[in-house]
Amino acid sequence: MSNEPANGPLSGRRIALPETREIERLARMLEAEGAETLRCPMVAIRDTPDPLPVQEWLRRLPFDDLILYTGEGLRRLHGFARRLDVEARFLEGLRIARKISRGPKPERALRELGLKSDLRAETPTTEGLIATLSVLDLRGRRVGVQVYPGAPEARLNGFLLDIGAQPDMVLPYVYASAVEQRRVVELIDRMASGGVDAIAFTSSPQVERLLEVAKATQREETLQTGLRVTAIAAVGPVVAADLQRRGFNVSIAPDHSYFMKPLVTAIVAALSR
Repeated sequence: MSNEPANGPLSGRRIALPETREIERLARMLEAEGAETLRCPMVAIRDTPDPLPVQEWLRRLPFDDLILYTGEGLRRLHGFARRLDVEARFLEGLRIARKISRGPKPERALRELGLKSDLRAETPTTEGLIATLSVLDLRGRRVGVQVYPGAPEARLNGFLLDIGAQPDMVLPYVYASAVEQRRVVELIDRMASGGVDAIAFTSSPQVERLLEVAKATQREETLQTGLRVTAIAAVGPVVAADLQRRGFNVSIAPDHSYFMKPLVTAIVAALSR
């Protein structure tokens, strides 16, 4: 669960990581700054258990416009396309569509395929997407939308319908618990005892999983205590807003460019004072 630190501005600091897919990358960056990391991946990502809606969506390619919420979603769609032997159609559909990304992660996934986005949301939120889309004429246009579990898709879908677009949404993956409950309980108790300097959240499902375990084990007050005495870092405004809505104070967040490296920079700035 932990790794010994090196010398650096975070020397002596212990940081909990509920990240899953890029946990080793994030841990290495923090450990390079001297931190001790506590790895406790909260959420695993799985292909959607019902592939039929994804298969049908892929067959409706190409779209006039394609909205990408997450890099993970684009990679999962590519995986489905390969397995269904429609990869060429999928890639051609990506090339043809005007590609609109919510933030940097889908842009990175597009670059892996030799492509780039045509537009990027003003801020990496659904509201940011709507603000960006509101200046476009989408009347009569077929708009493919890759969403993620828990995305406020009804809000975006309603907006697109109101302006005359034809939205077509697809959910290519789901979340599942990544670590056994015992390890999450250990992290909650350790935070409450003051044994963790910061916890770095990179997605809202990580917050939900932590709260779920606290409730299931009658540790809700313990978690409240732990998150009061532990500095809370959030990778971007979506996660920060979710934490704040639940009554938790986010004291560390990047000013812009909401991904791993700026998050580490923000943690270093906050904890090396």
